[in-house]
Amino acid sequence: MTGLVQIHNEWDPLEEVIVGRAEYAQIARRDRSLHAVEYPELDSPDNIPSGRYPQRVIEETIEDLEEFVTALQKMGITVRRPEITDHSLPFRTPDWESDGQYNYCPRDLFVTVGNSIIEAPMTLRARQYETNSFKDILLEYLRSGSRWISAPRPRLRDDMYDLAPNRAIAVGEYEPVFDAANILRVGRDIFYLVSDTGNKIGALWLQQALGDEYRVHAYEGVYSGSHIDTTITLLRPGLVLMNPTRVNHSNLPGMFKNWDVLYVPDVVDIGSTGRAYASPWIGMNFIMINPSLAVVDKNQTPIIKLLEKHEIDVLPLSLRHSRTMGGGFHCVTVDIRRKGTLESYCD
Repeated sequence: MTGLVQIHNEWDPLEEVIVGRAEYAQIARRDRSLHAVEYPELDSPDNIPSGRYPQRVIEETIEDLEEFVTALQKMGITVRRPEITDHSLPFRTPDWESDGQYNYCPRDLFVTVGNSIIEAPMTLRARQYETNSFKDILLEYLRSGSRWISAPRPRLRDDMYDLAPNRAIAVGEYEPVFDAANILRVGRDIFYLVSDTGNKIGALWLQQALGDEYRVHAYEGVYSGSHIDTTITLLRPGLVLMNPTRVNHSNLPGMFKNWDVLYVPDVVDIGSTGRAYASPWIGMNFIMINPSLAVVDKNQTPIIKLLEKHEIDVLPLSLRHSRTMGGGFHCVTVDIRRKGTLESYCD
């Protein structure tokens, strides 16, 4: 396998990563996609708090990300950053108009598997062109010998979104849509969360794109909200951390039936500025540097103690506005290269 993109799971020793940015971050303009996926509890899209995040939030998040980048570089990890982008610039398709959100959470945008980097068919209209700020990085990966694949760009018409109170998920099955943060790599097995940010036909497209070397497992009934990384965190082969309010014995995904399962004992709510874009469970959104080291929010003492009890060291850092911005240390990264080989862990 050639190319700079080489990755098989969530825990092998990390060698290269993309870290997002907070500059010009905002809540996009009001539309049906944002209402259905992120603000379904609101009676009207007119109540969505669109607009730029407070400057203090942006500046402090920039500081926190810089500290995180410095810590990664001190460990010898190559760090890439997207271009700084003005997300307030409007754009349109034949079906709708929007503006952008941010490039703070690249985990949502890209699936990295083997030597491939895949641009996801995002569920929010505002994020359809977010990958543009990563193009220079993608071109470098392509030239290195990695595969660069882009999923079919969805139309995201109004009839794609379901606002009914008793809906199963927010998106229909008209076309493949998924955010990359719905996905976890477990060697040859790929966990795919069917939820408000990923439909079943999206899992079918991903399986066909990856081929027979991989098995994409589409799971329903685990968590119907957005992404998987505030519900399941993979620690090392055979050890997984679960959100006890969403996962229990009755709905534990079958691919983890022979694993040791830990449940988060408690999560510390760090609060938010304005309406939170993420729940307090963003506290379990952390990244494994290797099977024995995790970068975890320094406020999450119960999680840190649990990890240390299971012989996982912790580098405690801060993302002061992870709830406000909607992303912890796992969200703000895309791991590009980890030292390891392709194996099966769920047989």
